[in-house]
Order: sequence, then structure tokens, then C-alpha cells
Amino acid sequence: MAVIKTSFTLRLNLTDHAKIKKIAENENRSMANMIETLVKEKIRQYENESGEIELTDEDIIGE
Repeated sequence: MAVIKTSFTLRLNLTDHAKIKKIAENENRSMANMIETLVKEKIRQYENESGEIELTDEDIIGE
């Protein structure tokens, strides 16, 4: 099954951008993949500490 993704503009200061780029290069990832991986890790950490984040269809689809 295809994964549907959304896109948005992300603004980073130059230092954070350069550091994430270095991490991505060290892990053989693109910047986009590295940022997605970091976000997923943070969500997993948050849910481990606070419980699963419950979402509705409206949360996912938006309106």
C-alpha cells in the first residue's frame, strides 16, 4: 500500500541545518529522510512517556 505524505516549509537556523546535514551524511540519509526519522523518534519517545497520541480522521485529514 502506498504511503501518503504531506509536505510543508521548515525553517531552521543555519547551525541546526548544518548539524542535521552532517548527521544525515554520516547515516547515509537525505536531509528529508533524516528529519522524518528524527520526528518519528521524538513521537515514539513522547508516546512511551505519555501514552499513545489519539488521532481522529479530522486530525489526519484536516479541515
